[in-house]
Amino acid sequence: MKIGILGAGLSGISLAYLLQENEKIDRIDLLEKADNPGGLCRSHPFAGIGCDVGPHIMFSKNAGVLDLMVQLLGDNVHKLHRSNRIFHDGRFIKYPFENELSALSAPERDYCLNSFLNNPYAPYPPQSMLQFFLATFGEGITNLYLRPYNEKIWKFDPAFMDTQMVERIPKPPPEDIIKSAQGVSTEGYVHQLHFFYPKRGGIQSLLDAFHRKLGNKVALHTGAHVQKITRSGSAWQVLDSAGPARTFDRLISSIPIPELIARLDTGVPPEVRKAAENLRFNSIAICLIHVERERMGDNFAIMVADKDILFHRISKLDFLVPEEDRDGTTRIMAEVTYRAGDRISRLSDQEMLHQVVEDLARLGFIEGREVVRAQDMFRQQYAYVIYDLDHRRNMRTLRDYCEGQLGLLLHGRFGEFEYINMDAVIEKSMKRSREILGAVNA
Repeated sequence: MKIGILGAGLSGISLAYLLQENEKIDRIDLLEKADNPGGLCRSHPFAGIGCDVGPHIMFSKNAGVLDLMVQLLGDNVHKLHRSNRIFHDGRFIKYPFENELSALSAPERDYCLNSFLNNPYAPYPPQSMLQFFLATFGEGITNLYLRPYNEKIWKFDPAFMDTQMVERIPKPPPEDIIKSAQGVSTEGYVHQLHFFYPKRGGIQSLLDAFHRKLGNKVALHTGAHVQKITRSGSAWQVLDSAGPARTFDRLISSIPIPELIARLDTGVPPEVRKAAENLRFNSIAICLIHVERERMGDNFAIMVADKDILFHRISKLDFLVPEEDRDGTTRIMAEVTYRAGDRISRLSDQEMLHQVVEDLARLGFIEGREVVRAQDMFRQQYAYVIYDLDHRRNMRTLRDYCEGQLGLLLHGRFGEFEYINMDAVIEKSMKRSREILGAVNA
């Protein structure tokens, strides 16, 4: 059996890694349009370290997934303690916001506590992200942080986003909120409290570790931009920019669904094309600033909900580097989301970098432009899936057609158009490989 996998990001490469040992699979071709594999797991060199597309960290509730990631990295991995903060009203608040209400001003602390304990929205089953925040956390926590931060990162009103992003978040017990307001801080997202990360090379080191484990049965074709996908009987034919058409018995796509549907020459129905066109996503600009010194405290990531500040999150990348490799300066990553055609998308790279430095100084995180040693940036078109109110319906239409009618499997963050972390991508690869091998061995 010959298998084709479109896209050689973490989803495509991890799936090939898991499939390759089966004796009934003769060949696996990975088709990647970029010059190098990696997708969202690429790391870009800057000031001596690898910088990710947003700071990826390695954690998982699935012990098998976490063990696989750590084992693949071998000696090039270390364990770190999360140190994240929210910058609100000129002060640092422990992340997540509800875990340190005592750090707020007295009026805001009381507003959050009282609106949580006396919450008129609690009885209503939420139908949107905003309704979920109000029902789960109350008006104070929602209005002071959750609503403005999510409006900023998604560039989309949470009232028009469904609950897929947030429905797994548990409601904090009243005693925890009371303790938080009294100064007894608690921990949230404890499965992320400690995480692993490569010592050197950025998160691409994990991708490269998977790549090195691919055997002779797997062929990676870079610079292979898929142009047309057709079906003849039970076989798939894929024409790409790297050579003649390739024929496969099974086809798996991890490329963004809008790109897939645009290349399908299978008589795609109008309603399927419309569903793909209506999927929403954000792009991201990764702004990198190397400074001689900073005033961000002993923190890794800092979230900023202030709408007048361009970035929604900054990270001290030196936090991820072993102490013996640090040189006393700091590499800062600032993340800025945007969509094609909006105000931010029209900013040039230089304009965006200039604004980021100005905002860092305005917040007091750096003294000013004089401490900047170097700066750089890169953009990622497909970065964040937006779960708007039509997302479930659109994806149901697309799955029914691609997987139900065509037998073309969808896989990965943008292959399935789901907001999932690396561990979930690998877990899905494990599940998908079992499904494929089950059918092969039947």
